[in-house]
Amino acid sequence: MIRNVVGSVLALAGATAAVWSPFRAWYDGRHGRDYPIEDLFTGITDTRAEVIGSILLPFAFAALVTVLGVVLRSRVLVAVAGLIVLGFTVLWMVRVGQAEGSLVVSGDGRGLGDGVANAFGGGILLLLGALVMSGRARTHRLEPAGPPPTHPTLDGPPPGDTPAGQPYDAETRSMPYAAPGRFDVPAEPPRDRGRDEHPGG
Repeated sequence: MIRNVVGSVLALAGATAAVWSPFRAWYDGRHGRDYPIEDLFTGITDTRAEVIGSILLPFAFAALVTVLGVVLRSRVLVAVAGLIVLGFTVLWMVRVGQAEGSLVVSGDGRGLGDGVANAFGGGILLLLGALVMSGRARTHRLEPAGPPPTHPTLDGPPPGDTPAGQPYDAETRSMPYAAPGRFDVPAEPPRDRGRDEHPGG
């Protein structure tokens, strides 16, 4: 539970940083929202893009995937969002490096800006969030209990299972260690005294 909370906070912070990054300077003071999404595949140009058609689009999609991953507690979705952010950031750096000849970092506003740092940081936070999250709890399905045993056990058969008239009745079950012969040997029937006294009669 705690891991999911911490991972969700990291993931949401990373998604926020990624969405905010296009509104910061990316290179030579040019904001990320000014780069058309098509330039990432065809080459960087001086054409200014609309906000919805800029590099903000994949980052907004990554933020949506992050929210779904947090709600569903899916580590895979959060990791995919982090890979989207890092992937498009690296692709932008490759295209800018091809257009400029090299990438530089300077403190006078030229070269790479803090928008790129926000994008990289957001992607890393998303991946960390996916690693920290424990995901959804797995439920183990219990097998149904089998039928009751049909063979006699040490405690005897269940009540009501012994047919009527069988020697293993309730009295026998209540006294399993009774003296031998009490239940096994039938009593000898009484003899006729008259016949014993007059055998020839």
